[in-house]
Amino acid sequence: MANVLTALRSNQSLKRRLLSPKTGIPLVALILVIALLTNKLDIGFSDTWEHITTLNLWWYAAAFVAHYSTFIFRGARWRVLIANAHRHGGGPPPSVAYAGRIILMGWFVNSVTWFRMGDAYRAYAYSSDTNTSFSRSMGTVMADRFVDLVVVALLITIGVGALFIGGQIVPPVFLVGVAVGAILVVGAGLAAMVLARRWVAPRLPERLREMYHRFHSGTMDSFGRMHVVFALGVAGWLSEAGRLFCVVMAVGTPVALGLVLFVPMANGLLTAVPLTPGGLGLVETGVTGLLGLELAVEAALAVALVDRSISYLSIVATGGAVFVARQVRAARRAYVSGEGEAG
Repeated sequence: MANVLTALRSNQSLKRRLLSPKTGIPLVALILVIALLTNKLDIGFSDTWEHITTLNLWWYAAAFVAHYSTFIFRGARWRVLIANAHRHGGGPPPSVAYAGRIILMGWFVNSVTWFRMGDAYRAYAYSSDTNTSFSRSMGTVMADRFVDLVVVALLITIGVGALFIGGQIVPPVFLVGVAVGAILVVGAGLAAMVLARRWVAPRLPERLREMYHRFHSGTMDSFGRMHVVFALGVAGWLSEAGRLFCVVMAVGTPVALGLVLFVPMANGLLTAVPLTPGGLGLVETGVTGLLGLELAVEAALAVALVDRSISYLSIVATGGAVFVARQVRAARRAYVSGEGEAG
């Protein structure tokens, strides 16, 4: 019984952190951003509301399907990385469905907490479910994040090129520099890990040294079958571009395909640094500003808000439900284990 009480207290503590007043700050910030846009840019909010209330529900449903298909591709990619890391032992890799579900929960945690805590939660959930090392699991998550940044950088470069070839829109070229910088950051991060293993880790206390070696191994051993990893990464991000395409069609404001590809990638780069939970305030402003290169600001804001109803609000709802279900199962397992020990 003590075990289940401990588990429940842990769950309640986590829920308090997730639902604390601090998580409401970004929502207030979002409201202020919209108010600022309305006042400073002279937005006709009634026009924005009309776009939202007259959207095509079939295209909106298609946007949902496109968005949630990303978890299939991302789950498959993480599964490949885990299988690579387990080549020298560590058990079989998880199913694609399981990996996608864990990623969905991680996105939920990212949406309601600061500093991308969902990435750490993903590693924790996987290591807890499979009785594997948290440090090694965190290494596979780190490898997944590295791959994601490189894929985003490449796709945003392609998107900028497509917009220039189309000639209708001049995209913000500085984002190509940001993309190149992201690739350099990944390279520097990997180089720093190699140097740390050689020069820093040997000087750490034994326990920390072993933890770092597992983390290093989980990260570096994940890199294999990169053609498959990158193909799945591209498919995952194209699913998000497909979501935006369906949203602009639902709102009735079609835009250049290059912009449809460019906008999700640009926001992927801009939110790589977790300034707010789930990019609240940043993503809405970014999508509105970038779509404003072709659309009226009222239509651009409508697209941004409808898009975020899927990419943020639905993640909070569905990811939160999956998260709570997992926590309940964990508490039940702890209770059964405690009963068994008492017996």
